[in-house]
Amino acid sequence: MDAIDALHTRTSVPKLTDPAPSGECLDNICRAALRAADHGVLRPWRFLLIAGEARLRLGELFVKAALHENSQLDPAAQERLRDKPLRAPLIIVSISRHQQTAKVPVIEQDLSAAAASQNMLLAAHAQDIGAFWRTGAMAYDPIVKRGLGLADNEHIIGFLYLGRKAGPSRRLADPDIAEFFRNWP
Repeated sequence: MDAIDALHTRTSVPKLTDPAPSGECLDNICRAALRAADHGVLRPWRFLLIAGEARLRLGELFVKAALHENSQLDPAAQERLRDKPLRAPLIIVSISRHQQTAKVPVIEQDLSAAAASQNMLLAAHAQDIGAFWRTGAMAYDPIVKRGLGLADNEHIIGFLYLGRKAGPSRRLADPDIAEFFRNWP
């Protein structure tokens, strides 16, 4: 798939199964992140790869965080949280690392990490790997952040779920470009 086709056709693929991307395919996904727009060439990001048994530990971390917020969380809700990391064979946690610089505000560093995340989704799609990006409460929870080893200057941008497509891709209607782009007088 060429780059323009990948940009025009990428959609989230919520139903994923084994195998996880590996080898050259995973390398391509990781390398794509490192070419994101990056004011000041700070490389204000890092990524955690979570696969195999580590997904079970992430699920337990989600439950621990939720129980800290609500000790009365019912068992069914706990099980749903525990199972979230099992929705894909590989999860990449995209992390923004804020660096103190007068030139590049932290919002630009977060945007750069988000651009790196989008690049990974595009690289996955270009290689026919299914992927979707999630955040939610667990991305902002201090227990989850500590459990994943984040420093005080680090923030989760998102959880990228990757794997083989377990169903058809959604086909989204192409929006009208004129609805979003206008010439400025």
